[in-house]
Amino acid sequence: MTDPRHHLGHRAESIVAERLGAMGWRILARRWKVSEGELDLVAIDPLGTLVGLEVRGRRSPRTGSALESVDRRHLARLRAALVRYAISEPVAHLALRLDLVALDRRERGWRMVRHQGIGGW
Repeated sequence: MTDPRHHLGHRAESIVAERLGAMGWRILARRWKVSEGELDLVAIDPLGTLVGLEVRGRRSPRTGSALESVDRRHLARLRAALVRYAISEPVAHLALRLDLVALDRRERGWRMVRHQGIGGW
C-alpha cells in the first residue's frame, strides 16, 4: 500500500514547480538525490541564483509548521546537496540559496502560505 504522504509530497512539488515556472523560474531538477541529501526542486530564480527548494505540504497544523520541521541537521544536508548539485551539474548561476516553500491544503485546493529563504551563501 502506498503512503499517502508520498502522493501529497509529489503533488505539492508539482504545484510549486508550476507556480515558480509561471513567475520566470527555470526548474532544473525534481527530487535530486545524492548521499548528502535530497533536494525537492532545483531551480534558477529570475535573478540568476541557483536555488535548492524544500517543499512542505501540510494538510493540517497538527504536525507543526513547515519551518519547524527543518532542523539544523536537515539544513546542513540540504546545503551539502545543493553544493554537490552546483559542482556536478554545471549551470551558470550568480549565487546559491536554499528556500523553504510551505503549502496548505484547503477545501478548494492548495495555497502557497510561505516561500522564504532558509540559507544563502
